[in-house]
Amino acid sequence: MIEAAKTVGIEIPHYCYHPGLSIAANCRMCLVETNKHPPGKLVPGCQITVMEGMEIKTQSQRVKDQQRSVQELLLLHHPVDCAICDQAGECRLQDYYQEYDYKPSRLDGPKWMKNKRKILGPTIVLDQERCIMCTRCVRFMKEIAGDPVLGVFGRGTREVIDVFPGKTLENNYSGNIVDLCPVGALTWRDNRFRARAYFLSATPSICTGCERGCNVYLDHFQGVPYRYRPRENPEINQYWMCDVGRLSYHSLHDDRLVRARVDGEEVEVEAAAATAAKRLAEQGGRLAVVVSPVLSLEDALAVAALAREGLGADAIYVSGRPAGEADRLLLRADRNPNRKGVELAAQAFGLQVRPFDVLMASPADRVLLAGLEIPGDEAAFVEWLRKAQVVVALGTNLSPLLDAAHVALPLAPHSEAEGTFVNFQGRAQRFLAAYAPRGGARPGWAWAARMLRDLGQETGWNSAREVFMDLGRKLPEGSLGSFDWDATPRRYLKGVVPLPGGTVDGRPAGMRELLPLRSSGTAA
Repeated sequence: MIEAAKTVGIEIPHYCYHPGLSIAANCRMCLVETNKHPPGKLVPGCQITVMEGMEIKTQSQRVKDQQRSVQELLLLHHPVDCAICDQAGECRLQDYYQEYDYKPSRLDGPKWMKNKRKILGPTIVLDQERCIMCTRCVRFMKEIAGDPVLGVFGRGTREVIDVFPGKTLENNYSGNIVDLCPVGALTWRDNRFRARAYFLSATPSICTGCERGCNVYLDHFQGVPYRYRPRENPEINQYWMCDVGRLSYHSLHDDRLVRARVDGEEVEVEAAAATAAKRLAEQGGRLAVVVSPVLSLEDALAVAALAREGLGADAIYVSGRPAGEADRLLLRADRNPNRKGVELAAQAFGLQVRPFDVLMASPADRVLLAGLEIPGDEAAFVEWLRKAQVVVALGTNLSPLLDAAHVALPLAPHSEAEGTFVNFQGRAQRFLAAYAPRGGARPGWAWAARMLRDLGQETGWNSAREVFMDLGRKLPEGSLGSFDWDATPRRYLKGVVPLPGGTVDGRPAGMRELLPLRSSGTAA
């Protein structure tokens, strides 16, 4: 019933219900009246399936009185932590108080005191006083993560969520219970007290932690990323994401290469690109073009164009992050988001795709590194690079590989550029730039376009879209299915309350998830 009501623009408030979990019907916030049940009997909307001829009352006086009663009882012993709570600004208890209760409690007395900082494991902290016993976390760990270490202990007002004796919460999907929690009882240790939720803009993006390509929101403020949250996609990640991907946002900001370098000295962007093109073109001998599958499809297409049409290459070597362990839910062993995209880009220009492990079998005179992720021995690869006469490296983060590069060009990560990733299923998914590139960082396609221009080939590319529209025609027919680059990513919503100066809610202009009809909690 809750989902059916959403389709016609009606919200039935709820705490315990989530479309990805079993029905608990324990919060009683979603009680409604219908003509299919005895008069005056309230039934849980999360548990009732709509049927032909059913009439549902969601705004009757009886329903409103019930909602106010539920809110009053939930708030009776709830701590007034809003000023310091990480959930403030995206808390359903706050939202529903404003909408369905909004009056002082009729009861007075001391609040029950519970554990304010219960360490459940290496990533999660529980505040038992804030918990409203919706049991979402318990159900998720049992039904989805397959690791039932959480349970309900005690009775009545002494009831608490906790780990079973002798157990700790150590699971690669533990972060999802923070997303699911509607009231801030569960917090993520990596992100506690770092930013107020209402300051953050949310940009639809794609997780780059592995080849699955989970749909996420990147939450950011003033050009700094603060967290990833899962974004619903039934075909790829449903409502969830793994902790490996959740923590990968750190690489978007930490230890960044933000200034171009030539022979170890910082130089202007234009000079660096011109030097790179000149040295690669003038140096004879064997050319090795190494492309990381962390690059977007547009970046890979542009680099392939540079390799084939600008430098005369006949092959590329695909590098990438080392393989890791896979699990039964979402995480894939291949830790690179766009391997299929890089292979398609090579096919588009008739370039052979060679594995990285054959690259160092013989020395190269000139090397173009598009991305600094490598799957093998980093020290051995650095020594191999030192034997080359010219090494041009495009990279996002600082790396020992830069010590062997004659020209280093700062590469904008996917948080600072728009583009497309092609996941292991062959699904092309577009991501959006969250904020402007840092320092002198540029997308890979922009560096390739600049070097092609210096080599006498004008491309006319001014955006990732123009790259895709120009070079995407060379891709094998049907390789991207029905992908439409111009289609807006799902749930791409602007913030509200525009203020003077083009800002939103007092923040830099950006995207923020403000959905009146969503499942309570940030995961749906």
